[in-house]
Amino acid sequence: MDKIAGLREILALDPKNSFARYGVAMELAGRGETGAALAEFDTLLANDPDYTAGYFMSAQTLAGAGRKAEAAERLKAGIACAARTGNSHALSEMQAMLDELDR
Repeated sequence: MDKIAGLREILALDPKNSFARYGVAMELAGRGETGAALAEFDTLLANDPDYTAGYFMSAQTLAGAGRKAEAAERLKAGIACAARTGNSHALSEMQAMLDELDR
């Protein structure tokens, strides 16, 4: 079975399953389906605003699509999330990416 299909089965039973939603978004991003991936990241973060990895990976997806201003805004939101949740590692990674985008 396709990974996305399996994850979507989980989401059919539990639409707010953050791990499955993140998995779908990552699989779509890996396939180059940027719009669909970003829609999944948006749903993930709307349902679970403390899912720090969602900010970082969606910012990477946005940056990869040349949408640097949007990536920077997503990183700023992610940095705030990481600070709020005490995730210093994610905070430093996102800050480094933001600094790189600002160059």
